[in-house]
Amino acid sequence: MRIGPMMYGAALIAAGLSATPALAQDAPPADAPAATETKADAGQNVAKPAEDAEEPTKPFTFELGLAGVSDYRFRGISLSDKDPAFQPSFTVSHQSGFYASVWGSNVAENDGDDIEVDLIGGFATTVNDFDLDVNATYYVYPGAKELNYVEFIGTLSHAVGPATVGGTFAFTPKQDDAAPKRGIYYAINGELPLGKSGISLTASYGIEDNAFYRHKRDWSLGVSGEVLGFSLGAAYVDTAHTGGDPLGKAGVVVSISRAFEF
Repeated sequence: MRIGPMMYGAALIAAGLSATPALAQDAPPADAPAATETKADAGQNVAKPAEDAEEPTKPFTFELGLAGVSDYRFRGISLSDKDPAFQPSFTVSHQSGFYASVWGSNVAENDGDDIEVDLIGGFATTVNDFDLDVNATYYVYPGAKELNYVEFIGTLSHAVGPATVGGTFAFTPKQDDAAPKRGIYYAINGELPLGKSGISLTASYGIEDNAFYRHKRDWSLGVSGEVLGFSLGAAYVDTAHTGGDPLGKAGVVVSISRAFEF
Protein backbone atom coordinates (compact mmCIF):
# COMPACT_ATOMS: atom_id res chain seq x y z
CA MET A 1 0.00 0.00 0.00
CA ARG A 2 2.37 2.88 -0.61
CA ILE A 3 1.88 6.58 -0.68
CA GLY A 4 0.89 7.03 -4.20
CA PRO A 5 0.91 3.77 -3.67
CA MET A 6 3.91 1.54 -3.19
CA MET A 7 6.43 -0.93 -4.46
CA TYR A 8 5.95 -5.80 -6.88
CA GLY A 9 6.47 -7.38 -5.05
CA ALA A 10 5.50 -8.64 -8.20
CA ALA A 11 8.42 -9.20 -8.57
CA LEU A 12 6.96 -9.05 -11.96
CA ILE A 13 3.54 -10.56 -12.09
CA ALA A 14 2.07 -8.25 -9.57
CA ALA A 15 4.54 -7.91 -6.79
CA GLY A 16 2.50 -7.62 -4.36
CA LEU A 17 3.12 -9.01 -9.21
CA SER A 18 3.31 -8.78 -6.26
CA ALA A 19 4.03 -8.51 -5.19
CA THR A 20 5.98 -8.61 -4.78
CA PRO A 21 7.03 -7.62 -3.93
CA ALA A 22 6.52 -8.39 -4.83
CA LEU A 23 6.70 -9.19 -4.53
CA ALA A 24 6.42 -8.14 -4.22
CA GLN A 25 8.06 -9.23 -4.50
CA ASP A 26 7.95 -10.72 -5.37
CA ALA A 27 10.53 -14.35 -5.13
CA PRO A 28 11.33 -16.51 -2.05
CA PRO A 29 14.60 -18.43 -1.88
CA ALA A 30 14.67 -22.02 -3.10
CA ASP A 31 13.99 -24.76 -0.57
CA ALA A 32 17.17 -25.86 1.14
CA PRO A 33 18.39 -29.37 0.29
CA ALA A 34 18.31 -31.96 3.04
CA ALA A 35 21.54 -32.80 4.89
CA THR A 36 23.51 -35.75 3.52
CA GLU A 37 25.10 -38.61 5.40
CA THR A 38 28.10 -40.86 4.71
CA LYS A 39 26.90 -44.48 4.46
CA ALA A 40 29.00 -47.59 5.01
CA ASP A 41 29.27 -50.16 2.23
CA ALA A 42 26.90 -53.08 2.70
CA GLY A 43 28.53 -55.83 4.77
CA GLN A 44 31.58 -53.69 5.57
CA ASN A 45 32.37 -51.44 8.49
CA VAL A 46 34.10 -48.85 6.35
CA ALA A 47 32.99 -45.60 4.70
CA LYS A 48 32.72 -45.21 0.95
CA PRO A 49 35.72 -43.71 -0.83
CA ALA A 50 35.74 -39.92 -0.77
CA GLU A 51 35.18 -39.71 -4.52
CA ASP A 52 31.85 -41.56 -4.17
CA ALA A 53 30.55 -39.53 -1.22
CA GLU A 54 28.18 -36.64 -1.75
CA GLU A 55 29.38 -33.17 -0.84
CA PRO A 56 28.05 -31.88 2.50
CA THR A 57 25.14 -29.47 2.26
CA LYS A 58 26.11 -25.85 2.79
CA PRO A 59 24.21 -24.35 5.75
CA PHE A 60 23.96 -20.97 4.00
CA THR A 61 23.46 -19.94 0.39
CA PHE A 62 23.88 -16.44 -1.01
CA GLU A 63 22.20 -15.01 -4.08
CA LEU A 64 22.79 -11.76 -5.92
CA GLY A 65 20.02 -10.66 -8.26
CA LEU A 66 20.14 -7.96 -10.94
CA ALA A 67 16.99 -6.89 -12.76
CA GLY A 68 15.81 -4.17 -15.10
CA VAL A 69 12.19 -3.29 -15.89
CA SER A 70 10.68 -0.88 -18.37
CA ASP A 71 8.20 0.30 -15.71
CA TYR A 72 8.24 -0.42 -11.96
CA ARG A 73 4.68 -1.61 -11.28
CA PHE A 74 3.55 -2.48 -7.77
CA ARG A 75 0.13 -4.11 -7.68
CA GLY A 76 -0.69 -2.51 -10.99
CA ILE A 77 0.44 1.03 -10.10
CA SER A 78 3.58 2.56 -11.62
CA LEU A 79 5.98 3.75 -8.91
CA SER A 80 8.57 4.92 -11.44
CA ASP A 81 6.17 7.26 -13.29
CA LYS A 82 6.28 4.73 -16.17
CA ASP A 83 10.05 5.11 -16.52
CA PRO A 84 12.56 2.21 -16.44
CA ALA A 85 13.94 0.98 -13.13
CA PHE A 86 17.02 -0.93 -11.98
CA GLN A 87 16.36 -3.43 -9.18
CA PRO A 88 19.25 -5.23 -7.46
CA SER A 89 18.80 -7.66 -4.58
CA PHE A 90 20.84 -9.79 -2.18
CA THR A 91 19.51 -12.80 -0.25
CA VAL A 92 21.01 -14.99 2.45
CA SER A 93 19.20 -18.31 2.99
CA HIS A 94 19.70 -20.96 5.68
CA GLN A 95 19.03 -24.63 5.02
CA SER A 96 16.33 -24.49 7.72
CA GLY A 97 14.23 -22.28 5.43
CA PHE A 98 14.85 -18.92 7.12
CA TYR A 99 16.14 -16.12 4.92
CA ALA A 100 16.91 -12.41 4.88
CA SER A 101 16.93 -10.19 1.82
CA VAL A 102 17.60 -6.63 0.71
CA TRP A 103 15.91 -5.38 -2.46
CA GLY A 104 16.14 -1.94 -4.06
CA SER A 105 14.73 0.15 -6.89
CA ASN A 106 14.63 3.67 -8.17
CA VAL A 107 11.17 5.26 -7.91
CA ALA A 108 9.59 8.49 -9.09
CA GLU A 109 10.56 11.44 -6.89
CA ASN A 110 8.67 11.10 -3.61
CA ASP A 111 9.02 14.18 -1.37
CA GLY A 112 12.63 14.49 -2.46
CA ASP A 113 13.36 10.76 -2.35
CA ASP A 114 13.84 8.61 -5.44
CA ILE A 115 15.06 5.33 -3.90
CA GLU A 116 13.18 2.45 -2.30
CA VAL A 117 14.88 -0.23 -0.19
CA ASP A 118 12.95 -3.29 1.03
CA LEU A 119 14.27 -5.18 4.06
CA ILE A 120 12.79 -8.68 4.18
CA GLY A 121 12.96 -11.48 6.72
CA GLY A 122 11.03 -14.70 6.28
CA PHE A 123 10.69 -18.47 6.21
CA ALA A 124 10.10 -20.70 3.17
CA THR A 125 9.30 -24.40 3.17
CA THR A 126 7.36 -27.15 1.39
CA VAL A 127 4.45 -28.93 3.11
CA ASN A 128 2.70 -31.80 1.30
CA ASP A 129 3.79 -30.46 -2.10
CA PHE A 130 2.63 -26.93 -1.23
CA ASP A 131 5.31 -24.23 -1.30
CA LEU A 132 4.80 -21.84 1.62
CA ASP A 133 6.49 -18.51 2.30
CA VAL A 134 5.81 -16.05 5.11
CA ASN A 135 7.75 -12.83 5.63
CA ALA A 136 7.79 -9.34 7.07
CA THR A 137 8.80 -6.60 4.63
CA TYR A 138 9.89 -3.15 5.75
CA TYR A 139 9.66 -0.59 2.95
CA VAL A 140 12.24 2.15 3.43
CA TYR A 141 12.52 5.46 1.57
CA PRO A 142 15.82 7.13 2.52
CA GLY A 143 15.31 10.86 2.94
CA ALA A 144 11.53 10.47 3.36
CA LYS A 145 11.23 8.32 6.49
CA GLU A 146 7.61 9.37 7.02
CA LEU A 147 6.77 7.05 4.12
CA ASN A 148 8.38 3.96 5.71
CA TYR A 149 6.08 1.13 6.74
CA VAL A 150 5.98 -2.64 7.39
CA GLU A 151 3.79 -5.28 5.78
CA PHE A 152 3.30 -8.99 6.54
CA ILE A 153 3.00 -11.26 3.51
CA GLY A 154 2.17 -14.92 2.99
CA THR A 155 2.25 -16.89 -0.27
CA LEU A 156 1.18 -20.45 -1.07
CA SER A 157 1.63 -22.29 -4.38
CA HIS A 158 0.99 -25.78 -5.72
CA ALA A 159 1.51 -27.67 -8.97
CA VAL A 160 -1.70 -28.48 -10.85
CA GLY A 161 -0.71 -30.67 -13.76
CA PRO A 162 1.96 -28.80 -15.74
CA ALA A 163 0.86 -25.46 -14.25
CA THR A 164 1.67 -23.78 -10.94
CA VAL A 165 -1.12 -21.93 -9.13
CA GLY A 166 -0.54 -19.65 -6.16
CA GLY A 167 -2.10 -17.16 -3.82
CA THR A 168 -0.86 -14.14 -1.85
CA PHE A 169 -2.25 -12.45 1.24
CA ALA A 170 -0.68 -9.25 2.64
CA PHE A 171 -1.64 -7.34 5.77
CA THR A 172 -0.50 -3.80 6.61
CA PRO A 173 -1.13 -2.63 10.17
CA LYS A 174 -1.92 1.03 10.86
CA GLN A 175 1.30 3.08 10.89
CA ASP A 176 1.36 6.87 11.10
CA ASP A 177 1.01 8.79 7.81
CA ALA A 178 2.41 6.02 5.61
CA ALA A 179 -0.47 3.70 6.55
CA PRO A 180 -3.17 5.70 8.37
CA LYS A 181 -5.55 2.74 8.08
CA ARG A 182 -5.10 -1.02 8.12
CA GLY A 183 -4.75 -2.48 4.64
CA ILE A 184 -5.12 -5.88 3.00
CA TYR A 185 -4.17 -7.25 -0.38
CA TYR A 186 -4.96 -10.69 -1.77
CA ALA A 187 -4.22 -12.13 -5.17
CA ILE A 188 -4.07 -15.29 -7.23
CA ASN A 189 -1.48 -16.04 -9.88
CA GLY A 190 -0.49 -18.82 -12.22
CA GLU A 191 2.20 -20.01 -14.59
CA LEU A 192 1.78 -22.49 -17.44
CA PRO A 193 4.78 -23.82 -19.43
CA LEU A 194 4.14 -24.12 -23.15
CA GLY A 195 5.38 -27.65 -23.73
CA LYS A 196 9.15 -27.88 -24.11
CA SER A 197 9.50 -24.44 -25.67
CA GLY A 198 11.03 -22.92 -22.53
CA ILE A 199 8.32 -20.26 -22.59
CA SER A 200 5.58 -19.91 -19.96
CA LEU A 201 2.33 -17.98 -19.76
CA THR A 202 1.85 -15.96 -16.56
CA ALA A 203 -1.23 -14.33 -15.10
CA SER A 204 -2.37 -12.63 -11.88
CA TYR A 205 -5.41 -10.93 -10.35
CA GLY A 206 -5.40 -8.94 -7.10
CA ILE A 207 -7.70 -6.88 -4.88
CA GLU A 208 -6.51 -4.12 -2.51
CA ASP A 209 -8.25 -2.24 0.31
CA ASN A 210 -6.56 0.45 2.42
CA ALA A 211 -6.62 4.16 3.22
CA PHE A 212 -5.82 5.04 -0.41
CA TYR A 213 -7.85 2.50 -2.39
CA ARG A 214 -11.18 0.75 -1.91
CA HIS A 215 -11.65 -2.53 -3.79
CA LYS A 216 -8.87 -1.63 -6.22
CA ARG A 217 -8.26 -4.33 -8.82
CA ASP A 218 -5.09 -5.18 -10.68
CA TRP A 219 -4.38 -7.90 -13.21
CA SER A 220 -1.69 -8.98 -15.62
CA LEU A 221 -1.13 -11.43 -18.46
CA GLY A 222 2.30 -12.16 -19.84
CA VAL A 223 4.99 -14.51 -21.09
CA SER A 224 8.37 -15.43 -19.60
CA GLY A 225 11.37 -17.53 -20.52
CA GLU A 226 15.13 -17.95 -20.20
CA VAL A 227 17.80 -17.11 -22.76
CA LEU A 228 21.53 -17.63 -22.11
CA GLY A 229 20.99 -17.61 -18.35
CA PHE A 230 18.83 -14.48 -18.36
CA SER A 231 15.15 -14.47 -17.36
CA LEU A 232 13.06 -12.44 -19.80
CA GLY A 233 9.46 -11.36 -19.44
CA ALA A 234 6.75 -9.18 -20.93
CA ALA A 235 3.34 -8.55 -19.35
CA TYR A 236 0.24 -6.50 -19.98
CA VAL A 237 -0.77 -4.80 -16.70
CA ASP A 238 -4.00 -2.95 -15.91
CA THR A 239 -6.07 -1.74 -12.93
CA ALA A 240 -9.59 -0.66 -11.97
CA HIS A 241 -11.16 1.30 -9.10
CA THR A 242 -8.09 3.52 -8.64
CA GLY A 243 -9.98 6.80 -8.53
CA GLY A 244 -8.69 7.72 -11.95
CA ASP A 245 -5.02 7.45 -10.96
CA PRO A 246 -3.10 7.90 -14.26
CA LEU A 247 -0.28 5.71 -12.90
CA GLY A 248 -2.68 2.78 -12.95
CA LYS A 249 -3.50 2.98 -16.64
CA ALA A 250 -2.84 -0.10 -18.77
CA GLY A 251 0.65 -0.71 -20.06
CA VAL A 252 3.17 -3.35 -21.10
CA VAL A 253 6.09 -4.08 -18.78
CA VAL A 254 9.25 -5.71 -20.14
CA SER A 255 11.82 -7.22 -17.78
CA ILE A 256 15.24 -8.86 -17.79
CA SER A 257 17.01 -10.37 -14.80
CA ARG A 258 19.77 -12.72 -13.76
CA ALA A 259 20.63 -14.40 -10.46
CA PHE A 260 24.07 -15.49 -9.23
CA GLU A 261 24.26 -18.05 -6.41
CA PHE A 262 27.37 -18.69 -4.36
